[in-house]
Amino acid sequence: MRAFSYERVTSPAQAVAAAARAPGARFIAGGTNLLDLMKLEIETPGHLIDVNGLGFDKIEATPDGGLRIGALVRNTDLAADARVRRDYALLSRALLAGASAQLRNKATTAGNLLQRTRCAYFYDTNQACNKRQPGSGCSAIGGVNRQHAVVGASDACIATHPSDMAVAMRALDAKVETVRAGGARRTIPIADFHRLPGATPQIETSLLPGELITSVTLPAPVGGKHVYQKVRDRASYAFALVSVAAIVQRDGSGRVALGGVAPKPWRLEAAEAQLPRGARAVTAALLAGARPTEQNAFKVTLVERTLDAVLTEARS
Repeated sequence: MRAFSYERVTSPAQAVAAAARAPGARFIAGGTNLLDLMKLEIETPGHLIDVNGLGFDKIEATPDGGLRIGALVRNTDLAADARVRRDYALLSRALLAGASAQLRNKATTAGNLLQRTRCAYFYDTNQACNKRQPGSGCSAIGGVNRQHAVVGASDACIATHPSDMAVAMRALDAKVETVRAGGARRTIPIADFHRLPGATPQIETSLLPGELITSVTLPAPVGGKHVYQKVRDRASYAFALVSVAAIVQRDGSGRVALGGVAPKPWRLEAAEAQLPRGARAVTAALLAGARPTEQNAFKVTLVERTLDAVLTEARS
């Protein structure tokens, strides 16, 4: 790990001002992803800004009947919150499917959204990776890519986004609230928060340098049956090969988001019109234009079968 300086801040204004003073600085809370990458010298920030003292650790009702989730709410606490379990069961189930109990106790809401889109080649500094070193190439293309993206990828990167929580947030139409130096605030729809790789896979979100996530808001509950199903190579502590987050209403309408298939949580609202026709029709619309490799072409069928199981459970 390379040397770095460190400071603790006690207000959002201090946090964003510190980031403005030190270009390349990183905010740190749980550190469950950042510290690992620093040890491998994949991430090399010269300055860390500890934001644990900002008080963003509460879950509060919003005037429109939704919830505001502080950026520092731990994954375990969010999954266990009575309001989340009752009104946003999809989110609770997705959180419990992620990582391990130890990591969920430490990981934060903002940190979960910000974890790097990555694969084994990203971790191996002896391999070419456009995310680590733009322009160096992508070893996964033509390499071992069974777990990689089948849709939304590019010629520069085919890694998948690892978060379970983010898939549920996408289905729930969450919004990310931020603050920048000078106090400017903005709200980013979750659909626009994560970026597809294109020619710049090293840029993974729409955040600006030094911009701090303060909270994530959920709109008023939509009801319906909430189901989250994750298919992976082992029962715990593994990224999804495919995951399906669905909210299904009594009339057959609903929402569907996928994990494990793209560089960002994958939802196409237009595809949801196919829900009454069944899993095959929805899958065809969701994965239109998919470019699977020989090794991961099974994911297309796996999406259909997992979605079929989810819809069967939702309608039972």
